[in-house]
Amino acid sequence: MFQAIHGSAPDLTGKGIANPIATIWSVSMMLDHLGEAELGDALLKAIESVIAEGKVRTPDLGGECTTRQVGQAIIGALQKPRKASQITSC
Repeated sequence: MFQAIHGSAPDLTGKGIANPIATIWSVSMMLDHLGEAELGDALLKAIESVIAEGKVRTPDLGGECTTRQVGQAIIGALQKPRKASQITSC
């Protein structure tokens, strides 16, 4: 089973403020486990780039972005040439 160590955070359901990074990171670890290390590494690097850039953060990290916006930023970091910094609505 692959999931974020903190669990599902049911108290945050529907509020759009949960940080999705740990859950997405668990997908990276699952990909590694399934023999898809290249994909797992690409996902981890996308997470790292969004965090390092510091523009797209949920409230627990001092930002104002929603769960969806952080997820979209990570997807953007996986896609070329789009970058996470293109999400500036939060």
